[in-house]
Amino acid sequence: MATTKKRSENPTKANDAETKKNTNNNEIFASCSFSSLGLHSSLCDQLRDRMGFEAPTLVQAQAIPVILSGRHVLVNAATGTGKTIAYLAPIIHHLQGKQPRIQRSDGTFALVLVPTRELCMQVYEILQKLLHRFHWIVPGYIMGGENRSKEKARLRKGISILVATPGRLLDHLKNTSSFLHTNMRWIIFDEADMILELGFGKEIEEILDQLGSRPNEFAGKESAVSCNSEPQRQNLLLSATLNEKVNHLAKLSLENPVMIGLDDKKIHSVLSSEDFGSLGFDVNDELEQPDKLMSSSIADFRVPSQLVQRYVKVTCGSRLVALLSILKHLFESVPSQKIVVFFSTCDAVDFHYSLLSEFKLTPNTQPEEELRPLFIRSKTFRLHGNMKQEDRRTTFQAFKTEKLALLLCTDVIARGVDIPKVRFIIQYDSPGEATEYVHRVGRTARLGERGEALLFLQPVEMDYLKDLEKHGESLTEYPLLKVLDSFPLYDQKRHVKKFLTLELHPWVLSLQKALESFVVAQPSMKKLAKDAFCSWVRAYTAHRGELKRIFMVKKLHLGHVAKSFALKEQPSLVGKSFQNQQRKRKREEKQKGLSRSKKRKFVGKNMNK
Repeated sequence: MATTKKRSENPTKANDAETKKNTNNNEIFASCSFSSLGLHSSLCDQLRDRMGFEAPTLVQAQAIPVILSGRHVLVNAATGTGKTIAYLAPIIHHLQGKQPRIQRSDGTFALVLVPTRELCMQVYEILQKLLHRFHWIVPGYIMGGENRSKEKARLRKGISILVATPGRLLDHLKNTSSFLHTNMRWIIFDEADMILELGFGKEIEEILDQLGSRPNEFAGKESAVSCNSEPQRQNLLLSATLNEKVNHLAKLSLENPVMIGLDDKKIHSVLSSEDFGSLGFDVNDELEQPDKLMSSSIADFRVPSQLVQRYVKVTCGSRLVALLSILKHLFESVPSQKIVVFFSTCDAVDFHYSLLSEFKLTPNTQPEEELRPLFIRSKTFRLHGNMKQEDRRTTFQAFKTEKLALLLCTDVIARGVDIPKVRFIIQYDSPGEATEYVHRVGRTARLGERGEALLFLQPVEMDYLKDLEKHGESLTEYPLLKVLDSFPLYDQKRHVKKFLTLELHPWVLSLQKALESFVVAQPSMKKLAKDAFCSWVRAYTAHRGELKRIFMVKKLHLGHVAKSFALKEQPSLVGKSFQNQQRKRKREEKQKGLSRSKKRKFVGKNMNK
């Protein structure tokens, strides 16, 4: 009744929200139809009936006619704008119209390269839906973690459109003689920036060499193509962010490409930026070439305009309480929604998953402890790279179908993965670079839907906001104290203080005490907490480049870090090990300084002579 009254009293607010949603949808969808873009009528029906697309998005409307024309294309567009359909639809259009009909024995015509297993499965599932009426076009996938022998058998039978991760594809190109790819016409690099950031640069170069797909080889093929009246190879590169590595890949794989989603300034940057010697340059190369590191880190990217971006400033010792309080508030205020929380390590995911799956906090008057509800009343899932492939797949599929659910994960689903109806993204551990921030938040606010993102920062990390502002991303502060004030306190009276700090808030103190008691009472939970503590500290030391001055390890209070994993005290062995590493690094730096000083003195003496 109260909810109904509130809505009736604020009809203007509701209408404004609806108007805003419609405006957002108008911004992302084009005013034309798929058939007007030149696609086959049966394919247009599939897009409408099985994919739910009544009209193309702006990116699809721009890209599809160009791809149909056979030109090489570089697409730079925000996540969640339908880039996958933009390249799959034209390929299917051409293949379904080939006469005579293509057969499995013809081998692979199109290759889609993706960075992760989850994205590989997603593209494959979209292919299955689009090919429902074109049964003679066979989709397939190969990726790490799968049975290689079974993949080999599928390749021997023939796969018309193949989705693959780079490492496994290169393995089959080198070792599977029955893999027929002489008829390959399309190579698509989906989420190209992540493919390169994950260290697949050298593999991509080898793949291009194996398939003969470098631009300087196109000219030699044109004469053969004209004789056989077959169209030449067409390469497509799609990325939500642009940096030097992506620019270099574009030069290696694209010939006179059409730029979509880029203004004149960005096009000039892509065409005129200096090449790296290799796609696979490593950290040492970056440190030795600071100018190139800077140019690659200040990448260009886009986020959906309807995304609400916020940050929460909270000290390290209160992080866990803040996270659980925010999750509880979100699930209780909107009873049907999906939330994704990003962590930096697999161990952190495992600890928080076990904690949220078991932790309860209710009045002591509750008769039976086992009858008390969980603190977070939602179905909780976890997903990270150390899980078995089958577990990853079933978890991913289950979370996609749920209406009310929480997913705790690492960056395995940060790029390109489309999870329907994700309303809220929480970055509990800060991403490495601004580009990673963008890809994480891109899991919400997709295809015109509304979405919110929240970034956790410690007071000493607030300069990270300035780094995001360089890329045009502005975040507002989340009202955490207001959320904390909304919770009841069971064991004490509420004491309202005008200038109450977050750390001394009665709810924070009460919940932290309960969490620590819960963890210390269970040896298995305590071990998970210690492992998570270790891996978190290691991950924090891994920040590099400009971010190293923001996320400074020496500013960490390890006792407060321990509290963020509900540990009453810092694990001694880890603390000693960490401190020893610090001392060792300082000794090495001191020795280097002394050796340089001696060298300068020696050179000076020789010059005086």
